[in-house]
Amino acid sequence: MSIWLWIGFLALVLGLLGLDLGVFNRKSHVIGVREALGWTVFWVVLSLVFNLCVYYMYAHNWLGVGLETGHELTGKQAGLQFLTGYVIEKSLSLDNIFVIALIFSYFKVPGEFQHRTLFWGVLGALVLRGVMIAAGTALIRRLDWMIYVFGGLLLLTAVKLLFEKHESVDPDRNPLVRAARRILPISKSFEGEHFFTRVDGKFAATPLLLVLLVVESSDVMFAVDSIPAVLAVTQDPFLVFTSNVFAILGLRSLYFALAAIMEKFRYLKFSLVVILGFVGAKMLLSHYYPIPTAVSLCVIASVLLIGMLASSAAAPANTPR
Repeated sequence: MSIWLWIGFLALVLGLLGLDLGVFNRKSHVIGVREALGWTVFWVVLSLVFNLCVYYMYAHNWLGVGLETGHELTGKQAGLQFLTGYVIEKSLSLDNIFVIALIFSYFKVPGEFQHRTLFWGVLGALVLRGVMIAAGTALIRRLDWMIYVFGGLLLLTAVKLLFEKHESVDPDRNPLVRAARRILPISKSFEGEHFFTRVDGKFAATPLLLVLLVVESSDVMFAVDSIPAVLAVTQDPFLVFTSNVFAILGLRSLYFALAAIMEKFRYLKFSLVVILGFVGAKMLLSHYYPIPTAVSLCVIASVLLIGMLASSAAAPANTPR
C-alpha cells in the first residue's frame, strides 16, 4: 500500500483536528448538549462518507489499496469491514464515556476545560493506537495462533466487564499519576486550560496534566480490548486504523452529548458484554466456522440497539414499578 495514502489520511485527520481546536473551539467554553449533538452528527456523517471512499478505493485499487496489503478485498468487502470495525469501536467507546465522566468528576475539572483535555487525549490516543494496531496485525500475520489469544482475551474482558463497577475507579492509584507526582511539583489549583505553570517561580504541572495522563492511560486499557475486537473483522491495517480513528474523533462530542444521561442506559453494559463475547467467539472460530462480516455487523448493531431500547423502556432503577 502506498505511503502516500497513509500520509494523505494523517494529513486529513490533523487538518480536521486543527480546525476543531484552532477555529471552532478556539476559545474554551462549556460544550452544551445541542452543540455536542451537532458535532456528533458531523463526525458520524463524515465517517460514512469516508466509508464510501473506502468502497471506491478498494473497488478500483487506488494506490495499490486492497492488493499490496496481503488482503485482496473487493470494494463491498472493504466497505463492510470498515463499517463493522467502526460500529464495534464506537459501541465499545460508550463504556469509556463512563470512565471519562468519573475522571472529570474526581478531579473536579471545570466544564470549559474538558474539551481541550479530551482533544489532547485523542491526539495521544491516535499515536498509541497506531503503534498497537501495527503490532497486532504483525503478530496475527506471523503467528496464526495469536488470533486465539486475542479471542480468549476478549472473552475474559467480557466476563470482567460484567462484574466491573466503574465507581471503584481511583485515579490516584494510576501509575502515571504517581510517577508525575514524584517527578513534578503539582499546583493546587487549575491554571486555566494550561497543563504547566510556575509556582513561586518554579516550573510545575497543573492538575489538568494529571487528568490528561489518566484519560490517556484509560484509553490504552480500552484499546487492549477494542483493537483485538476490530482485528476479528479485518487484519487490513488501513481499515483497522481508519475505523479506530473515526470512532475516536467522534468520542469527544459523544461524551458531551451523552455523559449526563449515560446512567439511564443501565442495560447498555450487558450489550457491550455480549458484543465482546460474540467477537471473541468469532476469533476463536475463525479458522473453522468463519462468520461473514455482514452477519457480524447485523448481530453487533442489533445487540447494541436492543440494549438501548431496553434501557429506554425500563423504569428508572430507583423508581418502583
